[in-house]
Amino acid sequence: MSTDIEKAHPEHGELTPDSPVPDPGVEEHVPRFTDVDQAAADRAYRQIVGMLALVPVLVIGFLVVYFAVPRDAELMVFGANLKMQNTLLGLTAGLAALLIGVSAIQWARVLMSDEEIVGERHGAASPPEARERVLADLETGIEGSSIRRRRLIGSGMAGALGLMVLPAVVSLADLGPWPTPAVRAETIEKTIWAEGVHLVNDVTYRRLKADEIEVGQLVNAEPETLQDLEGTAYQQAKAKAAIIIVRMDPNSIRIPESRQDWQVNGILCYSKICTHVGCPISLWEQQTHHLLCPCHQSTFDLGNSGVVVFGPAARSLPQLPITTDADGYLVARSDFTVPVGPSFFERDSSKDFVEGDR
Repeated sequence: MSTDIEKAHPEHGELTPDSPVPDPGVEEHVPRFTDVDQAAADRAYRQIVGMLALVPVLVIGFLVVYFAVPRDAELMVFGANLKMQNTLLGLTAGLAALLIGVSAIQWARVLMSDEEIVGERHGAASPPEARERVLADLETGIEGSSIRRRRLIGSGMAGALGLMVLPAVVSLADLGPWPTPAVRAETIEKTIWAEGVHLVNDVTYRRLKADEIEVGQLVNAEPETLQDLEGTAYQQAKAKAAIIIVRMDPNSIRIPESRQDWQVNGILCYSKICTHVGCPISLWEQQTHHLLCPCHQSTFDLGNSGVVVFGPAARSLPQLPITTDADGYLVARSDFTVPVGPSFFERDSSKDFVEGDR
């Protein structure tokens, strides 16, 4: 076998155990058209600069579309109704990114150095002169890129990449409103519960009478006003306002003085949303009065104002103040006094119930 290889490649000498495969060498360099024709190189240069020059125009177009085109405006394309703003935003940002990519590829293909370079393999540890060699290689790369002779390409590429940050920054506004105290108070810290809103079964939307709920029973419920909402508003309100209603023997539970009027003969109402990461909970242990979250086993004592007795949850389960109307149906006295759901950085936890509160 080795004899055949030596015959096929006699110019590379005999094979040794250290070099089982002959060195193929560097192929003969074939100049590109732009290497021998200065006019062709100049045309390529102008094409690249032209593509980069279009990027700022497209970025400005993106910003104009974002702020000027109504979000509900529609565009008919081949018989399909498309959202005009989304379509134009995608076209302007997409074309800008495409032009940057195409110009970079064209720059490398026709203007950067096309000479083949052989690099010797070295050990994992860098020798003392590694820094000098890296700097020398970097200098070779800069020289081969022609960026010193054609500075407008470098400036255009830097400007184009810098401007592409603007569409990304502007698009961040769609992540939601800035969470100022006022915005939080009207959004994530507020539900549709209010004074006089009836508690209804979350499936049948039937109003719940206090004398129909038995000791030990748990009922999943929602506010009656939820039926007035539709679409996204309905889903958001339902997720925050979901509750559980439990009835316990008043003599077997602890009700703080500050919450004596929050319950009706041992009927208490709590948020259904775990304060750990927001899982819905309704695993009810009648004997212990504990409510267990199925996601991470946080356990709340509903017989003691919903305090955490086990698991990763750090806050008590929010309790909804309730009473009855003239006909004996359960109604809310107000909204929750603390935000429901999992914690967030800006949340004020000073009003959460803790063990020992009166």
